[in-house]
Amino acid sequence: MSGLFSGTFARGGAAAAVSDAAWFDALLDVEAALARAAAATGLVPATAADAVTAACAEPAGLDLATVVARAADAGNPVPPLVRVLQAAVGERDAVAVHVGATSQDVLDTALVLLARRAITAIDRDLELAAEAAAGLARAHRDDVVMGRTLMQQALPTTFGLKAAGWLSGLDGARLRLAEVVATLPVQYGGAVGTLAGSDGSGTALRAALATELGLATTPVPWHTVRLPIADLAGALGASAGVLATVAVDVVLMAQTEVGEAAESGAGRGGSSAMPHKQNPVAAISARACARRAPGLVATLLAAMEQEHERAAGAWHSEWPALTDLLATVGSAAAWLVESLSGLRPDVQRMAATAAAARDPELAGALAEALTPVLGRGAAHDEAAAAVREAAATGRPLADVVAGRDDVDLADLLGAGPDVGEAGPQIDAVLTEHAHLTEGAR
Repeated sequence: MSGLFSGTFARGGAAAAVSDAAWFDALLDVEAALARAAAATGLVPATAADAVTAACAEPAGLDLATVVARAADAGNPVPPLVRVLQAAVGERDAVAVHVGATSQDVLDTALVLLARRAITAIDRDLELAAEAAAGLARAHRDDVVMGRTLMQQALPTTFGLKAAGWLSGLDGARLRLAEVVATLPVQYGGAVGTLAGSDGSGTALRAALATELGLATTPVPWHTVRLPIADLAGALGASAGVLATVAVDVVLMAQTEVGEAAESGAGRGGSSAMPHKQNPVAAISARACARRAPGLVATLLAAMEQEHERAAGAWHSEWPALTDLLATVGSAAAWLVESLSGLRPDVQRMAATAAAARDPELAGALAEALTPVLGRGAAHDEAAAAVREAAATGRPLADVVAGRDDVDLADLLGAGPDVGEAGPQIDAVLTEHAHLTEGAR
């Protein structure tokens, strides 16, 4: 994305990895690799393959403006690109251009290469965001914060556990993307998948092409069976969901009335009308980018229904959709790095909020204390009745409970908020994260 909104929606390395220049690089890489694979299988002279490889390595020397101008005429950019390459290498070496391939072979394989390169950039930002979350989990392991369910105060937890949840999601997203990338396949089948244009060497050429590009090979083409694209869409969409969840947590905690966290960033977050505002712009932008992902995922999944040996329109719709999906997920990840790296949790504010909201914990303790005598269901109802009485009379729940002669208020309140096994769970997530980090080195 370029122009007015690119600062928000084309952030990070993924946007550059899916630019028009990057698309041309991927298309040319496929054509060069195809020429070398054809030479390796004896279909074309090595000298011709070398000429094609050399031409593809110098995009500035090719008439790519003509490719752009004529791409719509053929419905895709490969036919004009093939003609430009043939003209660049000359009649003798043109035999090594586009050997036995159809346009979809080159475009699908280029799309796979483009996705792999963009996901490398996305993964770097996911890793940095995960490291920031890990740092927050370690630093705030035991700092109490009020847990909220259905947007209402629930029971105390720790900020460390919240950050560990973020970390687990980010690491999980990285693993899912890595699994998809590891299985991305080459595409090569010729006009209708029969390899008829490869002089009996098609399957060997497909395997050689996969080796050249570091991709998986397949027993048959996947021209209209779009599982590789669906896998990419699913993993990227899931990553966007994780990024959005972390971002919205930050946005909610930074609300003025809550004030439990704030982003640091000089010169950012102001309002055009209100000079006092300090908006969590990085988290807001991460959320904005991530929210574009579900529609793009839906477009890619809807495009899976394809006719016969080549789809009329559904295949074409994938190119911009996946390009935009890679860019927007990458932008969300880049923004989240910035948000979490400068996040300042307000430990005192979190503790004060939790201390002022002991009623949920007290109600649970009352139900637990009454269970041995009344049974679990009746004890729950009794505690709920006490909460309703406190609300109806405007009295603190502690006062209502203090008036009972079957429980001791001091015992129920205990020494402080009960955060259960938050600490050990944080430690477990940090250990898993350390293993993932070590395994990647």
